[in-house]
Amino acid sequence: MNSKQFLVIGGLILVLLGVLGFVGVIGPTADKSIFGSNWWFDNGENWAHLVLGVVGLLAAFTFPAASQKVLVMVLGVVGILVGLYSIFNQSFLGANLENPADTILHLAVGVWALYASMNKGSMATMS
Repeated sequence: MNSKQFLVIGGLILVLLGVLGFVGVIGPTADKSIFGSNWWFDNGENWAHLVLGVVGLLAAFTFPAASQKVLVMVLGVVGILVGLYSIFNQSFLGANLENPADTILHLAVGVWALYASMNKGSMATMS
């Protein structure tokens, strides 16, 4: 997987998570999430997911490969930092980070982004 593929797949996932959080499938409160208090996104997270997903999709199709690589690397570092931050704090810029699923999710996405930014991968299916 390369940076462009990460931006397309990650962007689609983030847009989907944002929409599902807003419509009451996985948020915006624990009692409205199908996973209950185990995993839900508040409106701050829903907006962040939606905006970052759209930005990721736009970057995948408008940024040159070198810029995509830098963006994905930055996203990886930020994802890991937010994951580590959420171990010690339950809120970040208005987003709720109080359950362990948030921590694991941010750390996993951060590692995935760093991997994608360092991998040339095939662009044949995403050109």
